[in-house]
Amino acid sequence: MPLDEQLALVGRLAFAAVLGAFIGLQRELQGYPAGIRTLALVALGSALFTEVSRLLAGDDRVAAGIVTGIGFLGAGVIFREGYTVKGITTAASIWAAAGIGMAAAIELYLVAGLGALTVVTVLGARPLTRRMDAFLRRFFSEEAAAGEPPGLGRTEPRQ
Repeated sequence: MPLDEQLALVGRLAFAAVLGAFIGLQRELQGYPAGIRTLALVALGSALFTEVSRLLAGDDRVAAGIVTGIGFLGAGVIFREGYTVKGITTAASIWAAAGIGMAAAIELYLVAGLGALTVVTVLGARPLTRRMDAFLRRFFSEEAAAGEPPGLGRTEPRQ
């Protein structure tokens, strides 16, 4: 492989690693596991496997193998604590970083960049989702206390 093609490949790998690190930075700043290093390595590794797959035969089974392998890695961060399950968002972040790395490797730079930005935006939406959850819980508990079926709302004003 000519040197210029190898440098382009290294550039794609670096781009994937930077995008993974961007996602990992958000996770790390929030104090969650799988921070900068982990997600940068996941994105970089996925990009590297995708690049090697393209060079060897272009076999789509490698892409399927990445998805399966990352799913296994993500499953390792999920654990049950009583009646709650922890780590699902971290596992999803790992899975998304792998997809972003694959997109970077096949030169879908805009898709990879906007995908990483979207992942970070979704991960940062937790305060909003918690407020929505609290509002909905209050809303449905008020309806239940009034003897109304949940979700149908009131047809008459409250007194």
